[in-house]
This record gives sequence, structure tokens and C-alpha cells, in this order.
Amino acid sequence: MTKETKIFHISEKLEPASLDEAAKILSNGGTVAFPTETVYGLGANALDEKAVMQIFKAKGRPADNPLIVHVASRDDCTSLVREIPEKASLLMDKFWPGPLTIIMNRNDMVPDVTTGGLDTVAIRMPENKIAIELIKRSGKPLAAPSANLSGKPSPTSAEHVIADLFGRIDAIVDGGDVVIGLESTVIDTTSEIPVILRPGKISKEELEDCIGEVKIGYDDKVHPESETVRSPGMKYTHYSPKAGVILVEGDNEAVVNRIKELLDDLSMRNAKIGLMLTENPEKYFSGAESFSIGCKDKPEQAAKSLFYGLRFLDLKNVDVIIVDGSFDPRGIGAAVFNRVRKAADMIIRV
Repeated sequence: MTKETKIFHISEKLEPASLDEAAKILSNGGTVAFPTETVYGLGANALDEKAVMQIFKAKGRPADNPLIVHVASRDDCTSLVREIPEKASLLMDKFWPGPLTIIMNRNDMVPDVTTGGLDTVAIRMPENKIAIELIKRSGKPLAAPSANLSGKPSPTSAEHVIADLFGRIDAIVDGGDVVIGLESTVIDTTSEIPVILRPGKISKEELEDCIGEVKIGYDDKVHPESETVRSPGMKYTHYSPKAGVILVEGDNEAVVNRIKELLDDLSMRNAKIGLMLTENPEKYFSGAESFSIGCKDKPEQAAKSLFYGLRFLDLKNVDVIIVDGSFDPRGIGAAVFNRVRKAADMIIRV
């Protein structure tokens, strides 16, 4: 049955009446998409099993994939976990509110559907006024994966959410474009040496400056459906547009030359091609749909534009999207590579 999706346009003034209405929907077991600093999330009461199931239904997402619980304060964590490890506390002091999700051992209040049946729960305090106000006014911690159809690029604007989920959820809070453009870093603090399970804006180096040694526990592959994973983004197809995606990695000159070869080859096959390029796309290429992902030495620009660009080129009905992988892999660049590698049908290293 199609839902009547309400849309609330909220500016920096926060419009209390609209926030209260959206919060009431959440309190009554509904689903509301809302902005965070990373991407738009699809929220429901994390402690209400039926409400959380509505998230999976709307997204078409497998129910064994753990969700991130969003809170408005550190105090909200105490009702969700058995204890807050010392290193988790240090991370909260340093990075909350912000794009860091911390995994801790859950208590019995958190239902299995929210954690994918795991004995842990992933928690984040977003750095977005609208998100924080919505959580506070609902009076509930909110389970909120990205607000897109499962497998598609994550949404960085309300327009993306509308395209995917209008008629499938109860409401959308339009708070404008997001700031970062990639999902949060996820770190598991349940072991002696914490483990990064998903890269994001907050890097391994920044985490180690705060708590000492940290391990890498992720790769850039999509894990089998039969495998149990402890973090969102590790399992099933992710971030994929309708078009096929080819990622070309290497230094700028080699990447440009390889893309030229691909462009010639695919054009001879009458394929409609989209290009996601660093620097100025028109400097090297013409005759193809193109989208700039910014300066190759500023990976934060690629982070903010990656998902937007994939969706933009999909709307141009291209058959293939070629992504220029010559941007800086350090810092948030590692997270950009992680996402685009998971979206890619082919990876070429030159």
C-alpha cells in the first residue's frame, strides 16, 4: 500500500511546528527521513521492533543488516549498552557530535531487529541541528540507515530521498544538502584493540591520536550474503547506480590516458558514457556526459560529490560511468575509494 509521504521544509530556524509533527510520527511508530551531516537517514524508533521493520520494508533492505542508532546526547547511550568502555568514552569526548559511529555491547532493551541479531549496537550522535532536535522531540533513539532504496547511492539531498522513497515512508524532513556526503566512520570498541569496520571522514590516524592503536577490519569487497557482519556497508550490493561503473585508479596522467582509451572503445560500441572526473573535465574530454568531483588533492570534495554525481549521471541515462580514481587516497579519500570500489563493476589500476 502506498503511503502519503509528508514533506517538511526546515531551515536553520528549525520550524518547531514541523519538527514536532515529524517527531510525533516517529513516536507513533512511523518512518521519517532526515538530514545529518553525513547523508540523509531513514529514522524509526530504535526500540520498537515493528517500527524498525518498516525501515527494512521501505528500503527493500535485508533484515540481517545491522542499523546505526542515533542519539541526541551521551546520556542516551546508558539505556542502550551494558557499559561504555573507556576508549569509547574518550572517542565520544573527542568526536561527538560528529561522523563517528561507536559499537558497544548492547543491553536487552535494544531489539534484535535493530542490531541484525548481534550482541552489539552501533551508536552515533550526529552533528546536525535538525537531526538532534528531531531525536530530542521524539523522545526516542532513532535507528537510521541511509534513506535510499537498498543498494543505490546514499542520498545527500532531500530530492534523492524523494526519488527513492516517496510513497514508501511517512515523512521527509528537507534540511538542504548535507555537509560531508559519505557515511560515518564505524569503530568497534568491544575488543582490547578497537577495530575500524567502515572508513569515513574521521581517519585511522585521528582515532589513534585519541585512543592509541586501532586495527583496520574492513576491505573494499562486498561480503557474501551468508556471512555475518558487524557494521553497515560491509554486506550486499552498496552505492550502485543503474549504469555500470568502471573505476580507473592511478596517477592523474595515466588515468586520463586510460579513460581516453575506454572512451574510444565504448563509443565504438555505441555506449552512452558518463564521466566523473577530477580537475576540469572539459580540459581533456568532450562529447560525453561529465561531472566534476573536484580537485584531485582535495578528497573532501570527492566525498561530498560522489553519490550526487552517480545519481546525476544516472538521470542522464548513461550506460557506463567511468570514475577518475586519481584523487588523494589519504584521510577521507580512503573512504571515497571504499565506496566507489564497492559500487564498481570493474576496477582498473594503471
